[in-house]
Amino acid sequence: MRDIHELADVDDPAWPVLQEEFARSAVPVRILPAEPDGGRRCLLQLQVTARSTLGALALNCGGLVLDDGWVRVFAGGSRTPDGLPSLGRVNRFPAAFDPAWHPTTGLVVGQDVLGGVFALNGHDPAAAGRPGSPGQMTYFAPDTLEWEAMDMGHSTWISWLLSDRLETFYDGLRWPGWREEAAALSHSQGITVFPFLWTREAHADLAATSRRALPMREVLGVAADFARQLGPADPGFLGEV
Repeated sequence: MRDIHELADVDDPAWPVLQEEFARSAVPVRILPAEPDGGRRCLLQLQVTARSTLGALALNCGGLVLDDGWVRVFAGGSRTPDGLPSLGRVNRFPAAFDPAWHPTTGLVVGQDVLGGVFALNGHDPAAAGRPGSPGQMTYFAPDTLEWEAMDMGHSTWISWLLSDRLETFYDGLRWPGWREEAAALSHSQGITVFPFLWTREAHADLAATSRRALPMREVLGVAADFARQLGPADPGFLGEV
């Protein structure tokens, strides 16, 4: 196991490259201030270096808020009043470093306001009921209640989020005025849609649905409950928020 100095004090950190990507982003991106101690704890438990995108985010920022709040990317956590929880809190890291611990179903690294969850596959996705390959991104889709393989790693996913491809990805899931509704939320809230996103009615006319802000844990809880009742499988762990 590597100690925190081996992980954090590297000659070629990824953070300067990421900052350049943020500056060129095709979507609005807000970089939340870092909580240094929390970031270093995440880095140590993850056992990744600051050369990686995942490690650089954990060490240098409290999280990312993209597209006026539509997507949130977890990192080292922020103590600001409307900050994001750390990767450690979201994924229930042990209170003290445990070299034997690892996320059994994958690492939750982001969420969107609809209750969609972005997760990085672990060593055996099939055993966890997840599609895709080890170390690849997956997405729990709130309109199908299923996990979908994204066929990209974490660093490519970050670049993808900063591109203009989000509009295509969320085609059919954004209504007139979505940006204003997302921007009005706190970072602990999501949007519940009724009729639910997975119903015929919502697919037929999303603009006619009613929507309201709820704590994100409730948005996720409703999706997980319906996935267990109606979907092909229990979606498993969706993150602690």
